[in-house]
Amino acid sequence: MAQITRRSEKEPLLKTTFLSHGTLEVIDLQKSRRFYEEVLGLEVIQHAPIGLLVRLGSDHVYVCVETPKAEQHDMPLLGHNGLDVGSREDVDDAHAKLSAVREEYGIRKLTRPVDQHGTYAFYVQDLDRNWWEIGHLPPGGHMFRFADPKYDLTAEDAPVAQTD
Repeated sequence: MAQITRRSEKEPLLKTTFLSHGTLEVIDLQKSRRFYEEVLGLEVIQHAPIGLLVRLGSDHVYVCVETPKAEQHDMPLLGHNGLDVGSREDVDDAHAKLSAVREEYGIRKLTRPVDQHGTYAFYVQDLDRNWWEIGHLPPGGHMFRFADPKYDLTAEDAPVAQTD
């Protein structure tokens, strides 16, 4: 059920410094590397016989681990990874380009671009069943939501939610 959460007033147990990485399952390292480099424009290195590291524009990386197909699960759409492009027109252009190369790169699913949750975007499911959102956000991505308290429903001056 949708709800407004409460901020914790406790000190965190862990003193973490930054969100460093996530993990993606891949079926075939070479095909996945080709997709990441040629389609998504990611920087890729192979750090292990069964693993790649990918990144784009920051220190946050994804560790891509080759997993036998029988063990791999579909990533849920809501578990997607987001990539930003420069404008709404770039979103439409990206969608057209991906539509044209679906078969060549093993793209499984491709949604239509729509306006939702403050961005214009579409989703693409890659050959490894991982979902990617290709969208246009203001410069800095979602950082504007952290900088302006009006986007935080739990900010001190936020309106109190009505409960039953």
